[in-house]
Amino acid sequence: MAKKPRADGKQIVASNRKARHNYSIVQVFEAGVALQGTEVKSLRAGHASLVDAFATVDDGEVWLRNLHIPEYRHGSWTNHDPRRTRKLLLHRREIDGLIGKLREGNYALVPLSLYFTEGKVKVELALGRGKQAHDKRQDIAKRDAQREVLRELGRRQKGM
Repeated sequence: MAKKPRADGKQIVASNRKARHNYSIVQVFEAGVALQGTEVKSLRAGHASLVDAFATVDDGEVWLRNLHIPEYRHGSWTNHDPRRTRKLLLHRREIDGLIGKLREGNYALVPLSLYFTEGKVKVELALGRGKQAHDKRQDIAKRDAQREVLRELGRRQKGM
């Protein structure tokens, strides 16, 4: 079952937790996804995986590849292919901006989350640059230091 709606109206179906660890996020986009009926039913049941998913720009269109939406359990011969390539729906100016950014540097289009908003399936797509191993270690060290500071503040507040 998909999670309950958050305060901002998003009902998250799947999220890519490793994306923020492996990429430094430059810009975030919200895109619609062109889906078939059984895919939507499977998503409403809360089944999807963004683990290996990525997006590409081909002939002026953005495509989401390797998104795994399992077949709908109660479907028939009309069921979908679980890993088919799905078209993302963005405005032309957004696509043109993405094409320019992708050409100029070492950027990748990474899906961060898949969710329902107002009954429509959306994907949060990020333009990110791959992190080196030392960058990942620095981020972990910063996070640990911040956690330790908060822990110490909590101890002081309690009078320990």
